[in-house]
Amino acid sequence: MQVHIPLQQVIDNSYDITIDTIEKKYFDKKVAIVTNPKVSGLHLAYLLSKISAKELYIISVPDGEEYKNQASIDLILESLFNHRFNRKSMLIAFGGGVIGDMTGYAASIYQRGIDFIQVPTTLLSQVDASVGGKTGINNKYGKNLIGAFHQPKAVYIDPHFLTTLAKREFGAGVAEIIKMAVTFNKDFFEFLEQADLQDKSVLQEAIKQAVETKANVVAQDEKEHGLRAALNYGHTFGHVIENETKYKTYLHGEAVAIGMVMANETAVAMGLMSKEEAQRIKNLLAKYDLPTSYTIKDINTFYETFFLDKKSSDASVTFIIPVGIGGVKITDKIDKELILSVLNTFGEN
Repeated sequence: MQVHIPLQQVIDNSYDITIDTIEKKYFDKKVAIVTNPKVSGLHLAYLLSKISAKELYIISVPDGEEYKNQASIDLILESLFNHRFNRKSMLIAFGGGVIGDMTGYAASIYQRGIDFIQVPTTLLSQVDASVGGKTGINNKYGKNLIGAFHQPKAVYIDPHFLTTLAKREFGAGVAEIIKMAVTFNKDFFEFLEQADLQDKSVLQEAIKQAVETKANVVAQDEKEHGLRAALNYGHTFGHVIENETKYKTYLHGEAVAIGMVMANETAVAMGLMSKEEAQRIKNLLAKYDLPTSYTIKDINTFYETFFLDKKSSDASVTFIIPVGIGGVKITDKIDKELILSVLNTFGEN
């Protein structure tokens, strides 16, 4: 006799994203702030003036993409065990995208999942990495290949933290803003062409529009089965660049900027984007001193590295290709020879 028992889930992962000065908050539980020496040196005192808890601990991990690994996760977990955190305890990710990804991943696996909050301190993490629940770490095979979807309980985007942001870090964040405008919002792109993001009010409007775009996409496709993959425009190429340079030459947003240029050249070759549109995007990236060129030493090796991308399968590579400005196409049907011809334009002369 067959018995069919439906298991119906009603899960609401909704949460608020606040773009403003952080209000004072008290948490009646054990809380650990996960950060790194650079961020804590600049801003921990400010955060502690806003946040208090029944028990509050600071966990500091090394700074840098090369430390986004299992060793750092073990460090975080060991501290949680030593301080007897339980399922009602909470983590606060206080830093850029690396800290956010690692804290979220640690929260997702500690005792099968505890709550965490995002307090992003870089422009890139404010407009992109902190929203959407993607968490994870890197390994020798590539970027973010180990991880989980684990949504934060809240995201607090405080413009105060951007006051100490280095120029390169700021530009890396702008790259992610441009990414969302190119793929989803032509009007937003045209706004950015004219905007002065050094103006605080203009920057806050750009952050708002970028976060609204990201939140809208994630709400429709949390686990990246379709539409959300479009947010990886520039990333398929960019992740290979990061892998080749061991995450030490470029900031993530800088690698994505180069990746967008490569994706644009692919779109031009496919007849999906005009040369003029591709140049407009390159000009906007250059406006914020973002790199737009890269020399590929071996185009075949570069191509093979695409297969480590999470969106790819054993037999095909999934590419995110812009359709003009404001549109996007997700496809695994691009001929290998076309991609190699594009990569060849970035090869050594």
